[in-house]
Amino acid sequence: MWSSLALFVIKQRRILILLIAVMTVFMAWKAKDVEMTYDFAQVVSPNDPDVVYFQQFKQTFGEDGNVLVLGLQDSSVYKLGNFTELRNLTDTLSAVEGVNGVLSVSKVLALRKDTATQQFKAISIFQKAPETQRELDSLMREVNRVEFYKGQLISPTTGATLLALTMDPKYLNSSRRQAVMNDILGHAEAFSKKTGIRLHYAGLPYVRSTMTTKVAAEMKFFVLLTVLMMAATLFMFFRTWAAVIFPILVVLVVVVWCVGTMVLLGYKINLLTGLIPSILIVIGIPNCTYLLSRYHYDYRKSGNQILAMTRVVRKIGLVTLMNNTTTAIGFFVFCFTDIAILYQFGLIATINIFVAFLVSFILIPAVFTYLPPPTPKQLEHLDAKPLTKLLEFFEHLVLERRGTVYLIGAGLVAISLLGITRIKSVSYMVDDLPKESSVNSDLKFFEQHFNGIMPLEIVIDTGKKQGILKTKNLEKIDRLEKFLRTQPVLSSPVSIVTFLKASTQAFYNDNPEYYRLPDNSERNFILRYLAQSRGQGSANGPMSDKLLRSFADSTGQRARISLKIADIGSRNLDTLINRQIQPQIQEIFNGSGMTVKLTGTTILFTKGNEYLINTLKESILIAFALVGLVVLILFRSLRAVFFTLLPNLVTLILTGGLMGYFGIPLKPSTALIFSIALGIDGDNSIHLLAKFRQELAVNGRKVKAAISTTLREAGTSMIYTSITLFLGFSVFAFSEFGGTKALGLLMSASLLITNFSNLILLPCLLVTFEHGKDETINKSLLQHYDDDYHQEDDDYELNLSRMTVKRLGTEA
Repeated sequence: MWSSLALFVIKQRRILILLIAVMTVFMAWKAKDVEMTYDFAQVVSPNDPDVVYFQQFKQTFGEDGNVLVLGLQDSSVYKLGNFTELRNLTDTLSAVEGVNGVLSVSKVLALRKDTATQQFKAISIFQKAPETQRELDSLMREVNRVEFYKGQLISPTTGATLLALTMDPKYLNSSRRQAVMNDILGHAEAFSKKTGIRLHYAGLPYVRSTMTTKVAAEMKFFVLLTVLMMAATLFMFFRTWAAVIFPILVVLVVVVWCVGTMVLLGYKINLLTGLIPSILIVIGIPNCTYLLSRYHYDYRKSGNQILAMTRVVRKIGLVTLMNNTTTAIGFFVFCFTDIAILYQFGLIATINIFVAFLVSFILIPAVFTYLPPPTPKQLEHLDAKPLTKLLEFFEHLVLERRGTVYLIGAGLVAISLLGITRIKSVSYMVDDLPKESSVNSDLKFFEQHFNGIMPLEIVIDTGKKQGILKTKNLEKIDRLEKFLRTQPVLSSPVSIVTFLKASTQAFYNDNPEYYRLPDNSERNFILRYLAQSRGQGSANGPMSDKLLRSFADSTGQRARISLKIADIGSRNLDTLINRQIQPQIQEIFNGSGMTVKLTGTTILFTKGNEYLINTLKESILIAFALVGLVVLILFRSLRAVFFTLLPNLVTLILTGGLMGYFGIPLKPSTALIFSIALGIDGDNSIHLLAKFRQELAVNGRKVKAAISTTLREAGTSMIYTSITLFLGFSVFAFSEFGGTKALGLLMSASLLITNFSNLILLPCLLVTFEHGKDETINKSLLQHYDDDYHQEDDDYELNLSRMTVKRLGTEA
């Protein structure tokens, strides 16, 4: 089959090249429509009860992650000129399309009791711009009397203040987000330039926008850097520009197809899918190096281009297909999950890994049979002395020092298992951004002055309509809120209780001493005022329903407590919730008939990371099973499955040990590595086993002789491939995202370790278990995976004698 395929590709190369060109143009036309995702990835199953509950929460109370905050700590803002600029900034931001509202110190509202209508009216403290410093100071004293804003708008300890912008969700989740963000940041920077006051930025809209921008920039940067790295590597190996230009052309075609595939499937670029083009370049180049190094080897033996290239396709075509299959398995296992971001990543990568195989197996034979044959100088890489010496050393270890290899291997595995016990599972909301980034430094500002900025929600269900207005229920909620205020990583809570306290203060003419829940004698008066205030709201008029609906459902049965929390990491958050908040909830609400549930973006993010890590652990097991199945089908031997999986298990254990000793935590980005590494590392095992089986048939089934030849011939291309992959993945170490950087470093480490596993440990296992001492082994174990391997080259050469090649575009 592969012989016929080789002849078909060479005979029909002009038509095949044209077809690939047409398809590439089509994919490029589709690729121009690719979009970035503007939301955090959904990493928990949509059917998960917590996800379903959170969706219900948003339908009842609205979004929890649509607030962008601008913070500052500079007393000069309360100078008349700067305060006027702050007021102008607030007005300007309020008018930005995509911003629903802005809360700032220059636009604060205060409740005022209107005894004539028995209503509370929300009156702007700054009804007109202050004209003198004395007037401003007087109004600020009035602002500071409003207890509601302490810890929310103004830090009671440091005096820092913030502007809170409520974003329109329709803009947040679309391509219009970036234009809105640029508009907001432009006005903010203009304010800073005029006043000299530094602004800090935080909130999920800002984090998402920043990450989206960086993902887009890094995607382009990595594609360019990877192409340059691969070009330099190819030139170092082959010393000819043809062996650089055309493999690079092959992987660029694959990149175009990859982006086109995203558009055709309706997917967008996110933190994971943005890596696929660069990964495909790294994975696609080894296909070309396999073909070219084998082509050079066979051309030197035969002196005939057509014969050499046909032998290449015939001898390594199936093996390379299986190599690509095992690589694809490392990504395909993610398609077994119901996590959208992983499913898309796995599906796109899997499809385009096979595209890379197809394009390389058409273009490389087609193009290089057009080009002049390689010169003796270009074939010198086959005899590179450092490489030869290295392979001779490996051969010595395998044939003479197997006991030492096993002893060292066992020692490294034991040490690595100890390192694995040190791995901690932890992740942060802005985990992927470097600590020195502006996002992290600004986040620290809000954690210092306001205890945090990440959303956390608590819902209290009283079980009865209008149950939240019962005094005993309000007192329990207030007790919980008092406890929450004692936690240094939580902001001051906002709830229906907070509004009732503010109403009590307003009822007593804004006296801060009355910022408390109304007692039984006050309750009916205050609730009557609130009832009269509902449904008549305006910007400066009575309190509106909208404000109350944000913290109580329409039936009065459920209440919402809204907080902000510091980005303390998944482990600390789990401790805070399960060991501090939940026990307090149990103590306060036990026996009351009320239920309390924590929800929100932060909770789901943490759960999502745990869910994702567990899913990726399952993916590793599936990957082992699928790789074993491929090897079983290919070699029809359970022993071959053992020979393939054991060295690669050692590779993964050693990689895990490095994680433990270097303090790299287990999180989605690092857990992702093991399945991918297993797929890629399995390629080398299959390649070496295939060559070993072939050499057994050629040299009379003498195992040691077969190992020697296999290491000399297959070892060269395996080392080339490992170096190529090592250099390719190492470019990810330049990423600003911690997860991407870890991917690059750990994958590079894995690719170095796999040389020990597959070029030393695997051959040792073959010598030890395939036979004892250069005896003839059972013929039943030599059943080969492709009958073409049993054909003699001379027989096939007779068919090739009828073919000639005319250079530069003439027919074969």
